[in-house]
Amino acid sequence: MTAHDQRIEADPANVHRIGPNAILQLIPVLDGAFGAGAADRSLASAGVPRPGPDSGMLPEVQVSTLHRWLRETHPQEAPRLLREAGLATGDYILANRIPALAQKVIRALPAFLGARLLAAAIAKHSWTFAGSGKFSIVSKRPLSFEISRNPVVVGESSDTPLCHWHAAVFERLFSRLVWPNVAVRETHCCAQGASACRFELLPRGN
Repeated sequence: MTAHDQRIEADPANVHRIGPNAILQLIPVLDGAFGAGAADRSLASAGVPRPGPDSGMLPEVQVSTLHRWLRETHPQEAPRLLREAGLATGDYILANRIPALAQKVIRALPAFLGARLLAAAIAKHSWTFAGSGKFSIVSKRPLSFEISRNPVVVGESSDTPLCHWHAAVFERLFSRLVWPNVAVRETHCCAQGASACRFELLPRGN
């Protein structure tokens, strides 16, 4: 067993964790893109155990390992597939994690107030997607977020931003609740050597 494998399998009580949808929503995307059983083969190749449908928070290293494996083995397809998984994660959050009344209130508010309320809720629950990283709201115009030391891309090196999954989650939430045509752009990425991954939310024609 390699040191890498040991790092994946180790699961001490104080390990940093990320919500299971970072993997669960990627499973059907992989099967849809590469055929039945592709997700299981991908997980096995990456050395990541398949989480059950009712899994709790997962060690963040499992998430980062699978996402990195996908980027390295399917560099052309990875941005699109991770985006699809991120949009599906946003759909799951809307269906299961944000109460219907809260969604109704956010939609009824002027956009700038609804955006602030939703951003505050995301910050409150950022431990579910930031793991050992630190999430912060760094600007209100344009609304911008940062995840410092983003564990999903830590240790990678790229000429372009890599956080398509995170960007898609933010896009889905804000497009459904605040700005229907919002674009989310990652302007800095830890994989590019930045200290934090930065996301700008840009409403278009709203």
